[in-house]
Amino acid sequence: MEEDDVTIREQNFHSQVREYIVCFLLFAVLYIVSYCVISRYKRKSDDQEDEDAIVNRISMYLCTFTLAVSGGAVLLLPFSIISNEILLSLPKNYYIQWLNGSLIHGLWNLMSLFSNLCLFVLMPFAYFFLESEGFAGSKKGIKARVLETFVMLFLLGLLILGIVWVASALIDNDAASMESLYDLWEFYLPYLYSCISLMGGLLLLMCTPVGLSRMFTVMGQLLVKPTILEDLDEQIYCIQLQEEAMERRLNGMMSNSYFHGNSQLHLYKELDNIRNQRNKLERRKKASAWEKNLLYPIVMLILLAGTAISVLLVALNIVYLLVDETALPKGSTEGNIGNASLSKFGVAQAVTEIILIFYLMVSSVVGFYSLRIFQELTPRKDDTTMTTIIGCCVSILVLSSALPVMSRTLGITRFDLLGDFGRFNWLGNFYIVLSYNLLFAVVTTLCLVRKFTSAVREELLKALGLDKLNLSNSTTDAESGKHAVNGHQKTQ
Repeated sequence: MEEDDVTIREQNFHSQVREYIVCFLLFAVLYIVSYCVISRYKRKSDDQEDEDAIVNRISMYLCTFTLAVSGGAVLLLPFSIISNEILLSLPKNYYIQWLNGSLIHGLWNLMSLFSNLCLFVLMPFAYFFLESEGFAGSKKGIKARVLETFVMLFLLGLLILGIVWVASALIDNDAASMESLYDLWEFYLPYLYSCISLMGGLLLLMCTPVGLSRMFTVMGQLLVKPTILEDLDEQIYCIQLQEEAMERRLNGMMSNSYFHGNSQLHLYKELDNIRNQRNKLERRKKASAWEKNLLYPIVMLILLAGTAISVLLVALNIVYLLVDETALPKGSTEGNIGNASLSKFGVAQAVTEIILIFYLMVSSVVGFYSLRIFQELTPRKDDTTMTTIIGCCVSILVLSSALPVMSRTLGITRFDLLGDFGRFNWLGNFYIVLSYNLLFAVVTTLCLVRKFTSAVREELLKALGLDKLNLSNSTTDAESGKHAVNGHQKTQ
C-alpha cells in the first residue's frame, strides 16, 4: 500500500513538472515572437546608457510580457479545441500523454491570472514609470521614479476599488452582496475582471464588424486586382504627366521664396502620393496572369465565405438561445477534456472553428485600427513611441482576453469556458447574450452591404470613365489657383 502511495505521488510530481515545462516552453516562444514584433516597431534610440534608456528598456520588457500574454489568450481556445480532438482520436498514444485536461485547465488559469496582472499592475506601472520624474525636492534617479510610480499605482488602486465598491453597492442591495463587499480576493477582482471582460466584448462588438468589411480593402491593397475594362498603360501615362507637372511646380517654387512654407510641404505630400499611385499601377502591370486572375478572386471568396459562415453561425445561435436556455455560455466552468467531442462533424468542424476564431481576431485588430478614435495608436515601423506601444499592448490584451468569451457567446464554438473565464456574471443574462448576438449579426450585415455597394459603385464609375471627373475638377481648381497666384505676383 505504501509503495502504491509513493508511486502515485511520483506520478503526480512528474505530471506537475511536465506541465510546468510545457507552459514555460510555450510562453518562451510567445515571448520571443512578441519581443521581435515590438523591436520592429519601437522607435530607435541612441546607444547611450542613461536613465531614460533604462526606463524604456524596463517598459519594453513589460510590454513584451503583456503582448505574449495576449498571444496566449488568442491561442487558448484553438489549442483547447484541437487538443480535445487529438485526445479523442489518439487516447492511448504514448507521445501525447503530456496533453491532458490538467494541462488545459492550468493554461486557462494562468492566462486569467496573467491577464489580470498585466492589465491592473504591469501596464499601469510601465506607463507611470515612463512618465515619472520623481517627486519635487527629492534626488533624481531610478529610485525616485520607482517611488513615484508605486505611489501613483496605490492611488489608482484605491480609486478603482472605490468605484467598484460604489457601483456594486448600488446594483446589489441584498444582505449577501453587502457582506461580500468586504471580500477583496473572492469578490473585487472577479467582479472587476468581469466588468473589463464586458468592456472588451463591447469593444470587439464595435471593431469586428468594421474589420470584417475592412479586410476586403486590406487584402485588395496587398494583392493585385484583375484588370477588367481598364487600360493600365493610359493610367500610367496620365500619372507620369501629373508627376512631371508637380516636379516642375516644385522646381519653380524653389527659386521663389514667396511659396516657401506649408504650401511646399503640401505639394511634396501630393508628389509622394502620385509616385505611390504610379508604383501600384506598375506593380499591377508587371503581375503575372495567375496572380491577377486567380489569386485575387480566390482570396476574396475565402474572405466572403468566412464572413458568411460567421454570420450564419451567429444566426443559428440566436435560434438556439430562443429555443433552449442551455445554449447560454454560463455554468460551464469545468469541462472534461478528451471525453466527448463538442463538434458534430468531428475534426473538420473543429478546424473550421479554429480558422474562424483566428479570422475574427485578425478582423477585430484591423477594425480597431480602422476606427478614427484609435487611429493614433497605429504602430509605425521603427517610429513608435513607448507610450503608443503601451496603449497598443493594453488594447490587444483587452481584445484577446475577450476573444474566448465572444467566440462562445456568439456560438462560433461550443467549447466550454474554463477557469475564471466561465465565472463572469453577465454570461448568464439571457437578454445581454441575445442582444449581443443580434447586434453582431445586424451590424456585420450592414457593414458588408455598405462595403459591397460602394465597391460596385466605384468599379462601375471606373469602367465608365466617370471616376476621372473629380480628378479633372481638382486639377482645374489647382490650375486656377496657380493662375490666381501668378496674377497676384504680377500685380505686386
